[in-house]
Amino acid sequence: MTLDHCSDVAAASWIAESATPAMQLIAFGPAGYEAYVRVRFIRDPEVPGQSEADVVVGHDHPSDLSQARRALHDLARFTSTPEHCYFCLWEGYSDIPLPREVRDGPLVTLPHRRYALLRGPLAAIDRWEHELGAGQPIAPPAFVWPADRSWCLASDVDPHWAGIGGSRAAMDALLADPRLDAVVARPTEIQPEYG
Repeated sequence: MTLDHCSDVAAASWIAESATPAMQLIAFGPAGYEAYVRVRFIRDPEVPGQSEADVVVGHDHPSDLSQARRALHDLARFTSTPEHCYFCLWEGYSDIPLPREVRDGPLVTLPHRRYALLRGPLAAIDRWEHELGAGQPIAPPAFVWPADRSWCLASDVDPHWAGIGGSRAAMDALLADPRLDAVVARPTEIQPEYG
């Protein structure tokens, strides 16, 4: 296994102890980055109250995980520590049951959410389904960041997008990737959401 469970969650204290408002923190990670983007897994709602179920995507539409993976591949060149990264796995995913020793051990705790903390190389994202989902499609990590904290990806269960903060150059790289639907974001503003 390329990902190891962290029985000590201190590496996530910069997130858990952040003064960033709770829902902003869960959706974008800690405040203070130079720039932020949203990588949209599906397009934003077109009318108020629209349901995600109303969005028609083709059979070849990339999964949330594949889009998060693409963004992480782009971000790899914007960290000095790609071999030393952290991944948070939300305890509430029914398709990724946490082993008992992980569930009963220390978890990263934020308002409204708790996560198992894993560590490994950024390249471990390429084996996420294999290592945690028995090869089946699963959700992206709830948070990913390198040890140097040069950027942070947040992918909460509720939004239809991942929020990412980092340097302007890193965010520009995401915005320029034609394989991603990335848009500039301002984490303090109300974000588009499905009803």
